[in-house]
Amino acid sequence: MLAFLGMESLDQLFAHIPASVRLAQGLDLAPGMSEPDVAAVFAQYTRANRGQLANLTCFAGAGAYDHEVPAVVKMLGSRSEFVTAYTPYQPEVAQGVLQAIFEFQTMVSRLSGLPIANASLYDGATALVEAVNMAAGATGRQKLVVSSGVHPHWREVVSTFARGTGHEVVVVPLKDGVNDFDAVDTSDAAAVVVAYPNYLGVVEDLGAARALATSRGALFVVCGDPVASGVLRTAGEWGADVFVGEGQPLGTALSFGGPFLGLFACTLEQIRRLPGRIVGETVDSNDRRAFVTTLRAREQDIRREKATSNVCTNQTLMAVTAAIQLGWLGTQGYAEIATRCAQGAHYLRERLLEVGGVVAVSTQPFLREFALRLPRRASDVLDDLVGEGILGGLSVASLAGEHDPSIEGATSDVVLITVTERRTRAELDRYVDVLTKVLS
Repeated sequence: MLAFLGMESLDQLFAHIPASVRLAQGLDLAPGMSEPDVAAVFAQYTRANRGQLANLTCFAGAGAYDHEVPAVVKMLGSRSEFVTAYTPYQPEVAQGVLQAIFEFQTMVSRLSGLPIANASLYDGATALVEAVNMAAGATGRQKLVVSSGVHPHWREVVSTFARGTGHEVVVVPLKDGVNDFDAVDTSDAAAVVVAYPNYLGVVEDLGAARALATSRGALFVVCGDPVASGVLRTAGEWGADVFVGEGQPLGTALSFGGPFLGLFACTLEQIRRLPGRIVGETVDSNDRRAFVTTLRAREQDIRREKATSNVCTNQTLMAVTAAIQLGWLGTQGYAEIATRCAQGAHYLRERLLEVGGVVAVSTQPFLREFALRLPRRASDVLDDLVGEGILGGLSVASLAGEHDPSIEGATSDVVLITVTERRTRAELDRYVDVLTKVLS
């Protein structure tokens, strides 16, 4: 291998790896060790690497959340029938997977309050790209009015997409956590895009955004948190034309950032522009219930350059996992998850605001996520919290840069904190105690 690569030694092969993260003395493995013995040695190294990180209490969020994944979801979702399933273009041999996807679509439709949902997309950010692409096709316009309350990474993906298509992206600033549409030119908009709740956790009345979209003849796109649907009005009830969201909280592990799950639902009027795959219900020649991929003429693999979207696949495994999670929780269980998140977040915020130097970024209502200003740089405080075994949140500057239209003033001292149903009262109280210690 070294000869083929034109190298003289293993040290040369691994030279690109910083010396600070390499073992100074090597692995020191005895010759001829068995596989179990080697695995035991590596397990020991792993424990040394983790240290306190193995038991960090997680208060981070911003699009990827530490929710409980029940054992039944892991067990059913890892069955070989689902894990090995691929493109179900032959319905006669893929009824099980097709039915599972159909059930997933039905649940997303209920969560979004919209009649049509697809079989999923890659993640929330790419779902938003497909939504604004749909809006541009439906209206024949190029301007995208996007709230700065939409996750900064999602906005960045839309901007990258727009550079290739010629779309104009107009970013709406927030004022005390709420959209200030009067601050920008919204005329000739193809889409009005808002987040619900926004990435700072604020729950905003979407009536003004809906009215603006109607007056401009634009599609109203809501980037929704699926967990929020357990207790809040759905996007459809707000009059949304399109709902997009990140489905990771629905049974998918954090997994270092993916693979995740893009949720997409829309009105019946936009079904021909809906990106990705749709599974439909029909009957076979014996009048038995059956499932098929439907409206295939929209898809890129058939229409080629005339397709409304280049997406012609879906996240089957994560979508099936989400369907299992939602089916296991049921309507009541799902509402309880959202309620526990909200109760924990409000309790923690009230207690943290009693800590000297900590102030609220917004006075608006919120659900399970909130932003606070600290008396020191947020990234430094978070590093200190990690030393105490707490992943205390995320620095907004690391998400959105030092200056972002979602926050009035600099972001360097702003931290975004999340509470899920996994956090106990004792963990919340310990966070307050440790932050008090760190700041003092």
